Amino acid sequence: VQLQASGGGLVQAGGSLRLSCAASGNIFRTSLMDWYRQAPGNQREFVAGFTSGGSPVYADSVKGRFTISRDSVKKTLYLQMNSLKPEDTAVYYCRYNDPGRIGGAVWGQGTQVTVSS
Repeated sequence: VQLQASGGGLVQAGGSLRLSCAASGNIFRTSLMDWYRQAPGNQREFVAGFTSGGSPVYADSVKGRFTISRDSVKKTLYLQMNSLKPEDTAVYYCRYNDPGRIGGAVWGQGTQVTVSS
């Protein structure tokens, strides 16, 4: 399994970006994919994913602003980010976390999101 994230960039505060994460290889379910981010000097933190039932779940810091979605046919995960704030600046990573997969979780290479004030 390989993950390719894209869509990052530089945007002003209040703006929007849409991230994509395309998976190649054998994906059991796209609901096992999620988004994390890491700002300089900080630990990587959860942003958005899905519950075991397939419902979206978000970090409190992005609720109401970010929307996660997936296309199972295209094996692609999306993150629509609206009302961006400077504190959203980070490298955004997608992850595929299948507990039954030998080798553990797979991470994408990350895409930089920079929000200017």
